Amino acid sequence: MKIGQVATVSGFPIKTIRYYEDIGLLSPSVERSESGYRLFQESVISRLDLIKRAKSLGLSLSVIREILEIRDRGLLPCQEVKEQLENKVREINNQIDALENLKAGLKKILQQWQDKPLHHQVGLTICPNIQNDENEQ
Repeated sequence: MKIGQVATVSGFPIKTIRYYEDIGLLSPSVERSESGYRLFQESVISRLDLIKRAKSLGLSLSVIREILEIRDRGLLPCQEVKEQLENKVREINNQIDALENLKAGLKKILQQWQDKPLHHQVGLTICPNIQNDENEQ
C-alpha cells in the first residue's frame, strides 16, 4: 500500500504517518521502493489502530514504541500494556488529588475574599487577595 491508501484506511494524516515511520513506530511494516516511495504492508493498519487506541488511553509514543517492540519480538505485549495502564490510573489519581488540593485552596481564598482590601495591603501588593499570607495553603 502507498501512503495515501494507508491514510485513507487508517484515518491518519499523511504527515502523521511519515512522522510515525521516522520515529520507528511502523518499522517492520514499511519498506522503500527503488524510486524511494514508502510501501506499507497490510499489517501497518493494525499498528496504527493500536497507536490510535493507546494514545486515546493516554499512553505516550515512547511507551507505545516499547509495546510495539515487544510485539515485534514475537511476544504479546498484554502484560506491559496492563502495567502501563495501571501506571496511567495512578497518574490520574495523583492529578485528581492535586486538583482537589488546588480546588480547596481556591475555595479558601474565595471565602476570605475582600472586595476592598485594607489600605496598607494595597500599597504592598498587586492583588492582596491572592498575595495575602493568610490565604496560602
